[in-house]
Amino acid sequence: MSRKKHPEHVNHERWLVSYADFITLLFAFFVVLFASSQSDKKKQVKLAEAMQSAFTPLGTFEVHSKTPPLNDVSGTVAPESIPAALTPPLPPARLESPEETEKRLTKFLAEQIAAGNIRPGSITMRMTPDGLVISLHEAGFFASGSAEVSPTSLPVLSLLAATLPAGPMRVEGHTDNVPIHNAQFATNWELSTARSTAIARLLLDRGHLDPANLSAAGYAEFHPVASNASEEGRLQNRRVDIILLRHQGS
Repeated sequence: MSRKKHPEHVNHERWLVSYADFITLLFAFFVVLFASSQSDKKKQVKLAEAMQSAFTPLGTFEVHSKTPPLNDVSGTVAPESIPAALTPPLPPARLESPEETEKRLTKFLAEQIAAGNIRPGSITMRMTPDGLVISLHEAGFFASGSAEVSPTSLPVLSLLAATLPAGPMRVEGHTDNVPIHNAQFATNWELSTARSTAIARLLLDRGHLDPANLSAAGYAEFHPVASNASEEGRLQNRRVDIILLRHQGS
């Protein structure tokens, strides 16, 4: 006697299994996205901190808090959070005379010396027929026999670059008459040229100058401003001059 076959029951809720699997996978997908976004945000914060610590001493970026904000990175910095001693004055909005430039830069240098950012005597100025000459003396900016700009002078040079007017300019390297011969420089010609080029490049990187208006040259020991017979005179001759050339018709 054969058994009666019961009709097979059709499960109309089988779709819930697939739906539940889909929801689980979708949830896992968004969890991965969320975790990735949080990791990237932490990396961005660390990158911002590293860039800030690297560029703040150079005056390239504005001074922000030590820890960049996680929520809003587009906010502005309150003016009181920026030290006045490290805030370069705005460049002149109009074409100024050499006398006006000298007055403005004299005030700027005096403020920086008073704030302890510039060593007294490391930067001097004088007016010549060519224009205003800003002399950067070796002791404040270069090691003896080197054309590498001293890291401690970079903040000051960045401020100076941001302060200079965007007119024609010549950078001249000068040395004393003591011969030099090392692995890097065969004579004072090479040393003076390398120093002037280093300062010119820094002014271009940190300032708002038109490269077409800037030139660099090295004169070795042949354009002294003092006697090379004494150490004091030789100290004055070891310098890089930034000459703000007179505009035509001034």
